[in-house]
Amino acid sequence: MKIVAIANQKGGVGKTTTAVNLGCALAKAGHRTLLIDLDPQANATSSFGLQELAGESLYGPLLGEEGIAQKVLPTRIEGMFLIPADLDLAGAEIEIARMDNHLTRLQQTLRPFRDEETFEFILLDCPPSLGILMTNALAAADELLAPIQCEFFALEGLVKIVHVVEQVMNSGANDSIELTGIIMTMFDRRTNLSSQVVAEVREHFGERVYQTVIPRTVRLSEAPSFAKSIFEYAPGGSGARAYAALAQEFMRRQQTNASALSTPLA
Repeated sequence: MKIVAIANQKGGVGKTTTAVNLGCALAKAGHRTLLIDLDPQANATSSFGLQELAGESLYGPLLGEEGIAQKVLPTRIEGMFLIPADLDLAGAEIEIARMDNHLTRLQQTLRPFRDEETFEFILLDCPPSLGILMTNALAAADELLAPIQCEFFALEGLVKIVHVVEQVMNSGANDSIELTGIIMTMFDRRTNLSSQVVAEVREHFGERVYQTVIPRTVRLSEAPSFAKSIFEYAPGGSGARAYAALAQEFMRRQQTNASALSTPLA
């Protein structure tokens, strides 16, 4: 089982869009996937039309008051499951901060899934901040995917994410977390800026940058308002093709990493 945090401290970069549609693409390809919405704004939850549910978030499990298994909900897509978010998670930030093990609450909460390997992938949709919930996600995750908008300040945002990852590692909460993927989003072929930003990020971060680039499309923006993934809303469009390609590249990278780990060192 692999736990993947999808995070960026900046909002509006396609983080939730990536979490929802990558998860759906993986499930459609036969990989049992759980998406955990850790953002109190609950945008990932509303993308599945489940925003009206109350008391179903990780609030209770994070505080040790409930088990996590009962929070898992099926979605319309076979093999795709969700733990929704609600405003209670905003209060959890404050309460968790008072605990001695405040950095590893989510890590401990997810342990039953690790022990039983209930899912092949768990995706953590993080809030756009550098608070307790994001640091808990990084402490619990095996790897980090960072969606980055094709704009002028993209590298500045990446530097902050790398710094937070280093802090989590140095704290001892998770010394194996690694930024394994940078996903360029909202790419506009009509502008030179998008191409320049992608080239600059590739120059600094090399193979960590995914070859698949997510385009800026109206359909991707519209789909959440209809409580649908891009594969349900516009399955023949460029957004659906891009996220299907992203899922394929994600799986190739997973297989490559697994092969590298299994190869004895000389």
